[in-house]
Amino acid sequence: MAKIPTQRTPWLLAALAAGFLLLPACNPVENTTTSATLFQVVSLTGKDLANQDQNFALSDVLYVDPNTGAQSWVADVAKVTFSAELLDPKSLNGASAYNDITVTRYVVTFQRADGKNSQGVDVPYSFEGNLSILIPIGQATAATFVIVREIAKQEPPLLNLKNALPGDGLYVTAKVDFYGHDGANKTVKATGYLPVTFANYAN
Repeated sequence: MAKIPTQRTPWLLAALAAGFLLLPACNPVENTTTSATLFQVVSLTGKDLANQDQNFALSDVLYVDPNTGAQSWVADVAKVTFSAELLDPKSLNGASAYNDITVTRYVVTFQRADGKNSQGVDVPYSFEGNLSILIPIGQATAATFVIVREIAKQEPPLLNLKNALPGDGLYVTAKVDFYGHDGANKTVKATGYLPVTFANYAN
């Protein structure tokens, strides 16, 4: 069997390496490209004391039953409206199911304007929740989710408001990051903000 001349070996190895790079299974580009869909939060609303939608939320840290006097904690729910549009509206390929967005989870982080943001001391702990929402391309889609958990009202600093004087409250902004992917499994993210006032409101 003939031997490959030593001086040709580097050239042959380079050619083999180039061939492997051309194999589709070894090409990572398609796994790192960004989504062709623009995913946005159109609106984020909370509830007032009359349970009406507002561009803020009033969160009662302790519910007292007016008939029995029993105390309990109730989670607060917010409403979000998403949109999904083509990043390039003049795309020659147009829209398809690959541009639809599926939202899978969200993360809520509370922030104070004065910069005092120690979780469990100055603001409630951040938390993550799961979602399963399909947003068809070109359509606005609304969904509800928990923005303040019951457990947060049983821990400082919200627990400290249980016996607070009328008018005393904690003013924060809830930052909500929504995560998901398009039909091509490209990750997407959108963020919304909602002012929240915590207090022991009269029931």
